[in-house]
This record gives sequence, C-alpha cells and structure tokens, in this order.
Amino acid sequence: MSRKLELLAPGGDVEAIKAAIVAGANAVYCGLDVFNARNRASNLSFDELTGILRLAHEHGCEVFLTLNIVLLEHEIKSIAKLLNQLVNTSVDGIIVQDLAMFDLVKKYFPTLDVHASTQLTTHNEGQIKFLAKLGASRVNLSRELNIEEVKSLTAVAHEHDVLTEVFVHGSLCIAFSGQCYSTSVSAGNSGNRGRCSQACRDEYEETAVGNKYPLNLKDNSAYFDLPDLVDAKVDSLKVEGRIKGSHYVYTVIDNWRKNINKFIESGDLLEDDSNLHKVFNRDFTNSFLTGNLTKDMFIDNPRDHSVTHAVEKSNAIDVVQIHDVKAELNAAKDNLGEELREKIQDLDISKLPLSIAFKAQLDSPLKVVVATSKEIFELESTSLLMAAGEKSITQKELEKRFKGVSNSDYEFSGYDFSQVDEGLILPFKELSDLKDQIAYRLNGNKAVIKHVELPKLAQKPKVEQQPKLSMLIADIADLKICDATDADIYFKLPESFRRNDKTYINIFSENPRLIPWFPAVLIGKDYNEAVKFLEEVKPARIVTNNTGIAYKAYEMGIEWVAGPFMNTTNSHALITLKEEFNCAGAFISNEINQGQMKHIRRPENFKLLYSIYHPILLMTSRQCFFQQTVGCNKRAIEAGCMIKCEKATTITNMKGVSFAVDKQKGGYPSIYNHEQFLNMDVVNDLSDLFDEFFIDLTNIGGGSKEQADIVKLATHFEALVKGETAVQEALYSMVPINTHNQYVKGL
Repeated sequence: MSRKLELLAPGGDVEAIKAAIVAGANAVYCGLDVFNARNRASNLSFDELTGILRLAHEHGCEVFLTLNIVLLEHEIKSIAKLLNQLVNTSVDGIIVQDLAMFDLVKKYFPTLDVHASTQLTTHNEGQIKFLAKLGASRVNLSRELNIEEVKSLTAVAHEHDVLTEVFVHGSLCIAFSGQCYSTSVSAGNSGNRGRCSQACRDEYEETAVGNKYPLNLKDNSAYFDLPDLVDAKVDSLKVEGRIKGSHYVYTVIDNWRKNINKFIESGDLLEDDSNLHKVFNRDFTNSFLTGNLTKDMFIDNPRDHSVTHAVEKSNAIDVVQIHDVKAELNAAKDNLGEELREKIQDLDISKLPLSIAFKAQLDSPLKVVVATSKEIFELESTSLLMAAGEKSITQKELEKRFKGVSNSDYEFSGYDFSQVDEGLILPFKELSDLKDQIAYRLNGNKAVIKHVELPKLAQKPKVEQQPKLSMLIADIADLKICDATDADIYFKLPESFRRNDKTYINIFSENPRLIPWFPAVLIGKDYNEAVKFLEEVKPARIVTNNTGIAYKAYEMGIEWVAGPFMNTTNSHALITLKEEFNCAGAFISNEINQGQMKHIRRPENFKLLYSIYHPILLMTSRQCFFQQTVGCNKRAIEAGCMIKCEKATTITNMKGVSFAVDKQKGGYPSIYNHEQFLNMDVVNDLSDLFDEFFIDLTNIGGGSKEQADIVKLATHFEALVKGETAVQEALYSMVPINTHNQYVKGL
C-alpha cells in the first residue's frame, strides 16, 4: 500500500487537467459526461479520458474517474457497459458513492480499484471497516472532521490496508456530503446525482442578526496545516474544484506543490499564501480541521472575494487606489494565463495513428507489422502459408478478422495489403491469435478483458404478503402510541450522547418492544457511545442510517435494516447489503419516483421499506445555523451545544418560502422543508413491492406547524395500509401542508 503524500487535483475539463499536470499534481480526479457528481463541470468524453490517461501517465500522474452518484435501476446496464470499457483502460481508480458499484466491481470487474467518495459521509471507524470489507482501497473522510479525528480514523484505515483522503482546499458545503437533499426536494436536482443547485449559496430574507446569506461558508484552506496532516499520516491532500477553470487549478496546485516540497525538504512552510487569494475564493477558513467552529467560518457573500482581499491587503481607500489594485490583480491573472498557455501548449491528448501492414508469401509465416507514432512491432504466425484450395485468405477476410483490434487510444488509418500474395491459406485460429497478440500489445502488454454481461435478477418473494405499518418516535412522552397499535415502534437515538449515560439503555430495557433507530452521523465519542449501547442492550433488531453501526450490528449478529438516509436506489445496492453484511432489509430512498423504484429486485428473504409520512430533511450540519440567523452569545460551538441546545427558527428565501431550522437536544442543527412528506399513492401503486410502510411521528422539523395527534395519525395510517382509502381525507386534513413531489419527479 502506498504511503506517499499525494496531491490530488480536480479536473473538470481537459485544460484543467493539463494545468494540474504541469503544476505538479500526483493525481487528478475527473468525470465523464455521465455518472458523476459534478454535472455542472464540462467533464470528458471517453476518447478524451483515454488521451488524458496516456498524457497523465507520461508525466507520472495518476487519474481517478468519478462515478460517484446513486444509480437508478435502469442505469445498471449502462454502468456495466462503461465498466466493461474501463477495465481495458489504464485508469488508476474509480470513485463511487453507490453501494451497488462495490457489488458490480467485486463480482465482474475485480481489476478496477475502488475509492469511496465524500458522498459516503465517512466519519467513524465502523464506516472504515464497512468500506474495507466492500473492497475500497481508499476513503475520503468527511470535511467536518478535526485533525485528531482525522488522525484516529487514518490509523484505523491503515490497519485495514485503506488509504485516506482529506479535502484541503476549495469550496465547503455547510451540509454533510451525501446527506443534503435541499434541491432534490424542490426540483429533483439532487446532490446525490451531481445536480446540486447550491441552496446554501442562495440569498434569504435578512435574518435577525443582519445576514442575507446565512448558510454560506468561507472556502476551505489547510495550507498552513500541512504539518498536522503529515503527522496524521493522511495519504492524499485533495483539492476541490471540478467546476473551476484551468487558471484556478494551476494556481492552487502550483502553490500547494511548492508548499509540500518546501516542507519535505526543510520542515518549514511557505509563509505567503497570497497567490491563493488571487483566484476565485470566498475568503478562507480552516475551522473544521482545527475544531474551532466559530461565526468567522461564515461570509455574507457567496461571490468571488479575490478583489476584496486585494483591496483590503493594499489598504486602498479612494477610487484611484482601488482602480489600481484591480488593474494589478487583472494583470497578474493575465500573466498567469500566458504562463499556463506556454506550459500546456505542447500537451497533446489526440489519438495515436495506427496502421497495419500484412506480408503473405508462400511457405512463409504471415507477418503483421503494426505501426503507431510511438512504436513499430512485427508479429508472425506459427504456421507457414500454404497454397489454398477453394478458400484463400483475401483482403476482405483479413479486414474482417482484424476489425476492432484497435482501442480508444488509437485512430486507425488503414491496412496495407501491397505485400499479400493471392491464393494462400492459414488456419483461421492463427489469425485470431495474431489479433489477440496485437490487442495485448496495444493494451499496454495486458490481456484484453472480455465483455461481461450481467445476469438478469429475479424478483424474490416478499417477506410480508400484506404490507405492514411501522412508526418512529423520539420522546418517551410518545410511548403512549404503544397501547394504540400493534405496529413496529422505532425509537430514534440522538446524534450525540453524554459519556456513560444510561438514559437510552434504560428506555430500551424498560420498553423491550422498542426498536432502536440510529442516525446517519455519529462522530468520535458519539459513535463509541452508540456502540456501547448496542453491546449493552443487545437488541434483536435495529434500523441504522449509519454504515458504521451497520458493521457493528453485522459483527454482533444483530438483525439490521438500512435506513432511508443510506440513499438506496437499486437492486445491486441491496445485494451488497445482503451478501456482505447479512442485512435484513432496506428503506428505498424517497428521492426516487414510482417508475424508478418499481423494477427494483429484492434479494432472498429481504424486506423492502418505504416512508410514506415524515418531515423532509433538507440538510444537516456540524456548524451552527443559529449563529447567522437568531444569533448566539457563544463565539464558537462548545462541547455541550449538541446535548443542551434546542433552538428553532425559520429562514425565508427570496421566493417567500420559509424553512424550519431545528436543533433537538442531542442532535445536529438541521433544516427542514416547509411541507411534510405525505405519499398515500404509493400504498396503492406499490404494495406488491414493499413489505413495510413507515411513518415518522417525531416532532422534528415541525417549525411553527401545530403537531398532529400521533395516536390519531397512527390509527388512520394503519387503516390506509389495510386498504381503507376513506381515511385519506382525514389524513389530508391532519397534514394540510404536504407534498409528495419527489415521488412524482424522482431523480
């Protein structure tokens, strides 16, 4: 396993990748025009990718391809076709989010190296073990982690032969990656599909403390934290920016390369990071890495800060001074552009010309001369050519037999038959052997891997013939629901626990009917306390939205179900969960619509679940939403904030739509849609698919909306699931502000 310190650069288009190469990147990550989580980047065609692979490798730079979106059922065939192509390239790794990709690669494309995307929200040691078991060779750690957490997880990763990446420069999302649904809810533009519309950069009505961009974070820069990252033994320093241009990539990578080189050579850092301020930025913060989550992380302007920084640094005051500063900055950018053009002007990704000449004479072997701009090589048959009877090797036959010998690295320019005598014959198998030898040489002296067809998946029988209802509560005051229903009752555990606190252990000991429900994010001691809970309570069954808890449940032999925030959208993801971790069932993501879910195939003895009523989570953050909205007397988030704070407010966008900002005791700050999710259509449409329909009765994300009577809600939903459609009117009355837009639009 590599232990070099890698500088990993973004590559949104060909020019940006060339810029990264000449600036000194050890590796670049880039996407094709399909299946990647930056569809606003220019991205590459497959032919461009193969040219980039050749160019990058000539300069000692690796290339990782982003295939980091959730996959829909109908796309599995297309992604398999792409993987069939990629196995015969020199791509150094693929970056994935969807668990289906681990199943596909392990079974059918094992030569591909798989990296876990930031979209997998990796932040605890159980998740490292989960991903290691799936075959991930490296993981991208969540941006929200501090340096001690990074160090601890990197040590765990190395124990399992897994490398770690940390984002060190570029834009910061305020939400945990993979757990943001802000634009999916309104328009189907999901961040999990690379279509984020950046609601966190939007303007909102001015908040109580005077902010119009209350969710907008400064950009990340760990430029001066390099010694700590080296001490943490991080393997890859990753720069964000696949929608940024080549000038940006060149400047950032060049400065990081110089900083790394100086530190390696002398143990010192460069003192000046001024060049990083000359390209697009929103000012910089390193507060996640230092664990100092202050109000200073925010900036009330999502646009480029480079001019403002230059003016402030120069102490320019009057119009003339400001004009001169801007002119100087623009001149510096122009000079940079010219410098970059000179460095990349001779970098060529064009296909290499390829020609094939044949030499065929009686009593001699058939000779095939292959010529490219890089090399010329000659192959010959084992047998000698003989005089033909009725059928001889014609030019047409040779063209047919050698058709397709080229790969995407080459532009075929034609055959030369000028030295082929007529009326000769050779065993056709030897022609096939010669073709295979040519393909081997052109493929970098590697055997060409044959095309794999995925087997058709059968739909296994449902576990529950008649769909059942299940429900979630989060307050012991709501235990009264247990007397009103026979449904499964899940109890939501917090995202943060007091150390050695027995509160939740006692709740479950006293109420054995309750089924634990684990959140998506559990960091550090909170993950450790959640594990202690599992070990002490030893529940028969759990639901978890966190893969680290899933791994622990698998280790302990506890039956577990994958929760709705695991973003499960296709059959092969279910297969991964079942076959690798003995998962008993999974919620299908609420992001997809009826048509996108109806062809999903369940594994044997595996439950499919779907939420028909819940508050719609838009985003969850480790930062505090209240610092920029209602205000907070604390300068920074403190250790007790998670446990004690339970503030709530709203923010209103410029279209007049308000969103609930909610903070439960023991929870992370979260933002919820103004509408509740209510989907009664699915009960009629897809009862033949789902074993269990689920309702969330927690009063989380309710904002100013009046809480409905949970006993009445549960009773009506039970009737609905049993086929009593007459209760729909009562449910609409109880939940007047509702939507099931995602079920209609999907992804």
